[in-house]
Amino acid sequence: MKTLLRTLLLVILPVLGFAADKAKHVEAEEAAKIIAKGAVTIVDVRTADEFKDGHIKGAKNIDIFSDDFEAQVAKLDKTQPVLVHCQAGGRSTRALPVFEKLGFKEIIHLDNGYGGWQAAGKPVEK
Repeated sequence: MKTLLRTLLLVILPVLGFAADKAKHVEAEEAAKIIAKGAVTIVDVRTADEFKDGHIKGAKNIDIFSDDFEAQVAKLDKTQPVLVHCQAGGRSTRALPVFEKLGFKEIIHLDNGYGGWQAAGKPVEK
């Protein structure tokens, strides 16, 4: 029973967090415009191997599964807008509460993640 409850919480809580988060949600086209303007920190929360296979130019890789994820995020400039993404949106949605808790002033979420970025034909770096 505990395993079932734990599994349900892991599935349901990110969905509830998504509905209640304070982030601005954007698709690839709008994200590209924000990045082109500059003055945004791009945070890719995928694994290092995923990041090496390709990423958005200028992105910082902070793996959500790393033991020091929150500590690494805490080192970023909280006054600078931050664009958070993963591969499809699940992990980055789970990361949003960390950015909120740490007091980031402007949080932007790339809803369809790196996969959506690629599908939209946006440039990637390897």
